[in-house]
Amino acid sequence: MERYDIFVGGTHMATDNAGRRTGLLIGMLLLAANLRPAITGVGPLIDAITAGTRLPAVLAGLVTAVPLIAFGLFSPLAPMLARRMGLERVLYTGLILLLIGTLIRSLPSAPLLLIGMFFVGTGIAVANVLLPSLVKRDFPSRIGFVTGLYVTVMNVFAGLASGVSVPLAGDFHLGWQGALAVWSMLTVLALIWWLPFLRARHTVEVAPREPLWRSWLAWQLTFFMGLQSFLFYVSIAWLPSLLHSRGFSLSTAGWLVSIMQLVGLPATFVVPILAGRQHRQPALVIGVSLTFFLGFLGLLTTHTLWTTVLCMVLLGLGMGASISLALAFFALRTRHHHTAGAVSGMAQSIGYFLAAVGPFTVGYMYHLSHAWNGPLVLLIAVVLIMTVFGLGAARNRYIEDDVGALMRG
Repeated sequence: MERYDIFVGGTHMATDNAGRRTGLLIGMLLLAANLRPAITGVGPLIDAITAGTRLPAVLAGLVTAVPLIAFGLFSPLAPMLARRMGLERVLYTGLILLLIGTLIRSLPSAPLLLIGMFFVGTGIAVANVLLPSLVKRDFPSRIGFVTGLYVTVMNVFAGLASGVSVPLAGDFHLGWQGALAVWSMLTVLALIWWLPFLRARHTVEVAPREPLWRSWLAWQLTFFMGLQSFLFYVSIAWLPSLLHSRGFSLSTAGWLVSIMQLVGLPATFVVPILAGRQHRQPALVIGVSLTFFLGFLGLLTTHTLWTTVLCMVLLGLGMGASISLALAFFALRTRHHHTAGAVSGMAQSIGYFLAAVGPFTVGYMYHLSHAWNGPLVLLIAVVLIMTVFGLGAARNRYIEDDVGALMRG
C-alpha cells in the first residue's frame, strides 16, 4: 500500500490533485535540467581544466569518469534511502550534493576537481534512479509523455552546456572555473522550488532485491542502459577533441557537440511515447542502434565538413532516443513503482560503472596511438552489443513475473 500525505497548519490535506501534480512536474523538470550540464560542460574545456589544475593529460578521462563511478556506487542506495526518507527528501539531498560538488570542482586544484566531480556524480545519481520511480508513482497513465518531457529538458540543458562552456570561459571572461560554477544557479533554483515538497510523507513497499539480480530481463535492461551511457559519455568527453584534431576550433567543436545533443530532442520526446503505446519495442531498438552505427561509421571513414555534421546529427538522434527509451523501459517492464525504482537502481549502478570505463579507455587508447580509428571501432562494437541486449529488453514481459518465478522456484 502507498500513502502520500501533506500536513499544512496542523490539518490533513489530500494531495492527489492537479495543483500538486503540476508543481511536482515542474519540480521534476527543474531536476532534469540539472542532471547533465555539470558533466557535459566539461568536455569542451578539458584542455583548460587540465592545464589549470595540472592534471596529467593521460588522466584527463577521469574528469568525466569519476562522476560515473559515483553513479555506480550510489545508485543502489537511492531506493533504500527513499524507503526510509521519502522520494522527495532524497531527491532534495541529491540537489544539495550536486551544488556542493559544482562549487568544489571550480577551485584550481586537481584533487578538489576530482572530489567535486564525485559529489556531482553522487547528487545526480539519486535523481537518475528515482525520477523513473516518481513518474511511475504520480503519472502512471502518462509514463511515455512525462518520461519524454523530462528527458527532453535534460538533453536541452546538456546540449546548452556543451555549447556555451567555451564562450562563457573566453568571451565572458569567466575562465574555466566560472564556466563550471555558473550552473550552480540552476541548482539553487531547483532547491528553492522543491522546498514545499519536503513536507510530504510517503511510504512504499520495497521490491525484493536478491531475486531481482537473478532476473535475466533486469540484466538486459541494465546492459542496454549501461552501453548507451557508455556511448553518450565517451562522445561528450572526447568528440570535442576528435573534432579539434580534424581542424575545427575548440569553440566550433563545442557547438557541434551541443548541436548533436539538441537535434536529438524530437527523438527524446517522441520515442518513449511510441514505446508506451506498444507492448513490444524491437523496431525502436533497431532504429536507435542504426543511427549510432551510421554516425560512428561515418566519423571513421569520412572527414569532410558536411559528412561530419551529418554524423553528429545521427549520433544526436541515437543519444536522444536511447536514453529516453532506457528510462522508459524501467516503467514499462515493471508493474509497480517500487519495482521500477529497484531495477532503476540496479541498472544505473552497474550500467554507469560500465559507462565509466568508456571515457578513460578511449582517452588511454588515443594517448597510446594519437589516432581516433581504434576508439571509433570500439564504439561501433559497443553499438552492436547494445542492440542485442536492447532487443531482449524490448520483449513484452514484466520483471515482477521473473522475480515471482524465481521466488516460487
